[in-house]
Amino acid sequence: MSKKKKDQKFNLSALRRVFAFAGPYRRTLYTVAMLAIVLATISPLRPYLIKVSVDKYISHNLLQGLIQISLVQLGLLLVESMLRFWFTYRSNWLGQTVVNDMRNTVFRKILHQNISYYDNTAIGTLTTRTINDMEAINDIFSEGIISIVADTLTIIAIITVMAVTDWRLTLVCLATFPLLILATWWFKEAVNKSYQRVRNAVAALNAFVQEHLTGMYIVQAFAAEERELGKFDTINREHRDANIKGIFAYSVFFPIVEIILALSLGLLVWYGASRILNYGATPGIIISFVLYLNLLFRPLRMMADKFNVLQMGVIAADRVFTVLDSEEYLKDNGSESAEGIKGEVIFKDIHFRYKPEAPVLRGVSFHLKAGKTLAVVGHTGAGKTSLISILNRQYETEAGEILIDGRNLKTYDIYSLRSRIGIVLQDVFLFSGTITDNITLRDESITQERVIDVCRMLGIHDFIERLPGGYDFNVMERGSTLSQGQRQLLSFARALLYDPAILILDEATASVDSETEVLIQQAIDKLIKGRTSIVIAHRLSTIRKADEILVLDKGEVKERGDHASLIAAQGEYYKLYTAVEQRKEKEVL
Repeated sequence: MSKKKKDQKFNLSALRRVFAFAGPYRRTLYTVAMLAIVLATISPLRPYLIKVSVDKYISHNLLQGLIQISLVQLGLLLVESMLRFWFTYRSNWLGQTVVNDMRNTVFRKILHQNISYYDNTAIGTLTTRTINDMEAINDIFSEGIISIVADTLTIIAIITVMAVTDWRLTLVCLATFPLLILATWWFKEAVNKSYQRVRNAVAALNAFVQEHLTGMYIVQAFAAEERELGKFDTINREHRDANIKGIFAYSVFFPIVEIILALSLGLLVWYGASRILNYGATPGIIISFVLYLNLLFRPLRMMADKFNVLQMGVIAADRVFTVLDSEEYLKDNGSESAEGIKGEVIFKDIHFRYKPEAPVLRGVSFHLKAGKTLAVVGHTGAGKTSLISILNRQYETEAGEILIDGRNLKTYDIYSLRSRIGIVLQDVFLFSGTITDNITLRDESITQERVIDVCRMLGIHDFIERLPGGYDFNVMERGSTLSQGQRQLLSFARALLYDPAILILDEATASVDSETEVLIQQAIDKLIKGRTSIVIAHRLSTIRKADEILVLDKGEVKERGDHASLIAAQGEYYKLYTAVEQRKEKEVL
């Protein structure tokens, strides 16, 4: 079945799952259902009372009775208005509450997905699932099935009262209904297609904008603004055209409904007048039927649109449940606490690949004693970053075994384990917020004094104090108000704050100037002191101090040893070392 056909099919299973989220709010759901029944019951009462007013009191000049029945109508109007307000409020409250719970569930799922999930899923698509699709699910409650049930009950009640009052007149009034059914079917199909196009266009817009805002530096650096604007214009036009299709359907449908209503009223007046002349009907009946028709056509106007809203809500729910049903999460989490681990790391014949056809690590083995430092070097694509990604289980290995303090990595609770592994990456990600927020990651259990102590220990307290506001300096999105070196120093503080047993530094001194490198090198020296450390670096100043150096090439271990022994061997490490030294000489010249 094609994706288009699948989208058009009404998914009852998804609808049931949505209503399962309403389970904790059954009382509200039952209240809304009861209000729908009550409102449907009292909807025909006011036209009926008007009929009585005309035929019994106005035609016989009974003023006292007319005043009394008018007061009854006023009271009924007030009661109906209050009930309708409560119905609307509670149904929308239910929708927003269910969406709140679903959105939390989806975001919790997203947070716990394996990193591989994000390798194959556009961030803009997940944004659409978490925000736009959730709003469509809210419509299931506010404008969808609850409203449809309420309107259906109202229509049944009105037609029943009309038929009981005068079945011949009712048949005449409903003679135009086949036209209404045809118009409604055309409208439903047209708007349904439009809604689907709009949803797809919104997802495409979100993905495109998210990607290009993140990569704005590259867009501008390569003067690609106009070219990317052209791509955006194409997607944006699709969004506009889809909406215009829907607008056209609305523009045609509602005038047609008005014409059909006018035809029904015309038939009512024509046939009703002849009945009055022949004493087969009363003026009150004709007036009440005019009111009945208006009450009848009001929900009928929106019924088709509400069915489309319901279907789009169900389609959105199906997409959201696709995220919730994803199996790309850690399934075999351990139960052992990593608290108190010393940090001994052993890799035994590790094989790993991102894709079946492209192996990344091939039989990697090494033993890193607790408190020692291992430097990992190699050309781009050698597998250095992959090695550290599997150590904290962001990816799962294909074969082999990783031991920490003699225990298999998978026996540890993943969250406990990660809390004992500190990571400093080359591309530091900072969130919008203060310096303190970014160091503590908004962990309220960490005091400001603790943050300051860590920054003093790393020698970065003075640099932070020089910023406007100091530790309250507002870091903009992705740390755009700070230099690369400043962002890197904050990431060191973030890592040290949690006092990790194992420290991972991934190209932590790359892309910074010499002066900042000195500060970073001092911070690294303090960070790795007494900790098990794995350092990936191109800078020889960092590598030389390592207790052992591991040379990777195309996912395999080519050499192991300390700096002096590897230089003496004049192998792969020697070539890398020589290339770096030659590059430094050229920079000096």
